[in-house]
Amino acid sequence: MGFDQYHEPADELSQKTRTFARMITSLIEEAEAIGWYEQRISLEKDPEARAIMANAQKEEFKHFGMDLEFLLRKKPIWRAELKEILFTKGSIVKAGERGEKKAD
Repeated sequence: MGFDQYHEPADELSQKTRTFARMITSLIEEAEAIGWYEQRISLEKDPEARAIMANAQKEEFKHFGMDLEFLLRKKPIWRAELKEILFTKGSIVKAGERGEKKAD
C-alpha cells in the first residue's frame, strides 16, 4: 500500500504500538481483499474461475479473523464490547448499545 500507516513519528512509537498499527493495517487490507473478491465473484461468468476466487476469499476471511483475534487479545475492552455484538441474535444496534455499556 502506498501510504504511511503511522500518524505520529514512527521512531517515537513503542514497539507495541507499532505492532498494533501493523495489525490494524493488516485487518484493513484483509477486509479490502474480501470486498474485492466479492465484486469479482459477482461478475465472473466462468464457474471454475468463480470457485477459485471464492476459495481465495475464504483465505482472506481466515486472515481477517486471525488479525481481529490478535487485536482483541491485546485490547480486552474491545473484546468485552464485541462479545455483546458478535455471534448474537436480535437487533445489532441494541447489541452494540449493550456492548458500549459493558466497555464503560
